[in-house]
Amino acid sequence: MATIREIIQGRPIYAAQSSDTILNAARAMVEHNVGAVPVLDGKQLVGVFSERDIMKRVLVERRDPSATTVAEVMSADPLVVGPDERVDNCLALMKQHGFRHLPVWDGHELQGFISMRDLLACDLDEKHDEVRMMRAYMHSTPGE
Repeated sequence: MATIREIIQGRPIYAAQSSDTILNAARAMVEHNVGAVPVLDGKQLVGVFSERDIMKRVLVERRDPSATTVAEVMSADPLVVGPDERVDNCLALMKQHGFRHLPVWDGHELQGFISMRDLLACDLDEKHDEVRMMRAYMHSTPGE
């Protein structure tokens, strides 16, 4: 079973600062084609900011995106996973807590950011490989 480190290895990390305006953070998210970002205060992880936060806490509440900071609307104190966590454990955590994104934190600094889509794609690839190996095994054994 793959670890999170294998999935995030070599990926750039896109993060927002807690002092960023919603407008600037949203522009960066569009530029990088991501639906959520970890939020840092300096180098310390303080939250997660997502499209859902924009909808629920900015648009619906009629806040000014150019005057509201990410810190005001982010989901604070996020659940994190370590880089050596297994994919299946992360999927279970996401399901249990209703999250679609998890910061990858090694105890000292942000290592990456993982999405449900990333985890499902990895899980699907592993299952595809297992099926391929089983088919190869079945075709290599003499018939009974």
